[in-house]
Amino acid sequence: MAASSILDGVRILDMTSVIFGPYCTATLAEMGADVIKIEPLSGDEIRRVGRPAQTRGMGPAHMTLNRGKRSVVWDLKTARGKASLVRLLGRCDVFIHNLRRDAIARLGLGYDAVRALHPRLVYVHCTGFGEDGPYAGRPAYDDIIQAASGAASLLPRADGNPAPRYLPMAMADKVAGLHATYAVLGALLHRERTGSGQSVEVPMFESFTHFLLQEHLYGRALIPPTESAGYPRQLDPLRQPLKCLDGYIAIAPYTDERWVRFFYVTGHADFLQREKLCTARDRFHALDRMHAEMARIVAGKPLRDWLMLFAECDIPASEVRDLDGVLADPHLAATGFFERRTHPSEGDYVQMRPPVRFHGAPAAEVRAAPHLGEHSDEVDDWLQEPR
Repeated sequence: MAASSILDGVRILDMTSVIFGPYCTATLAEMGADVIKIEPLSGDEIRRVGRPAQTRGMGPAHMTLNRGKRSVVWDLKTARGKASLVRLLGRCDVFIHNLRRDAIARLGLGYDAVRALHPRLVYVHCTGFGEDGPYAGRPAYDDIIQAASGAASLLPRADGNPAPRYLPMAMADKVAGLHATYAVLGALLHRERTGSGQSVEVPMFESFTHFLLQEHLYGRALIPPTESAGYPRQLDPLRQPLKCLDGYIAIAPYTDERWVRFFYVTGHADFLQREKLCTARDRFHALDRMHAEMARIVAGKPLRDWLMLFAECDIPASEVRDLDGVLADPHLAATGFFERRTHPSEGDYVQMRPPVRFHGAPAAEVRAAPHLGEHSDEVDDWLQEPR
């Protein structure tokens, strides 16, 4: 009997849009789940992000975030569309949506109504804010969560520019998507043990705040606080990529042992004696001076010389690449991380291989991102078949 992928046989009804929910369901599809994405007549908004290669609604963000899924278009405001959805729920293991509670209730798809029909279903609500707090029901996107969580205040503390700024990526969306992924897996494991489905709430605000404050809660983790919130090492304005003669380098001598080694192998051990940094405690409280001295030292030689030296001495370091440089990275090429695929209508495209490898199960074959409603007839016909 052929081995199965990790989530082979798990079927997911996906009514999410944009990034948060679709990132979760794309990750589950990469593990072998059959993800059926229900879209409105206009399609998921993410389809229109970026310039498509051939077809309207097949933009690059959609090609990445909705890989591995089937697309079905039903008008859920009609009796027929709603009946089809309810039938499909009966053949799924997971229902995941990001509609507000009042909107999903108007469709007759609140948890209590769905549970009465399908008690084994795992019901996942991707929401902006937890339903038991005063922000419940507010609309939320990544920018809103970065602002509310304190993330937009971090760059000013690190570089001295007082204007709050967003981190230049949809980090809150994707972090919450990963929380939703493990929530689905945990609920499925619980169902295997108990036979019962359950309702799962994944709020983006709480998910990202939990992620952000793992280190930045810092001295506020204790009562009374011993220091203010914010991890000093990551907020040090001098902790930045450093300029060499011909480029930029990132160096992370994170442990005290490696900091000492850095100054010795670069020929500047006298700095530690001169600055009276003779103990680990002294050095910990002088990270700003050490970062400044490291920048001064590194400026004097070419990038390649430093990379060779630090590799020999086991000091973590990397050249600083732009995004195009990452696409040409030799390590990622050797591991097959970027795969060249051919879409039936859009031509060649790049697909990233899942970063996690399961050595006891084969990788799932991930289908190309679908056209809007591409699988509507297929799923309609399948629902007419006897179970």
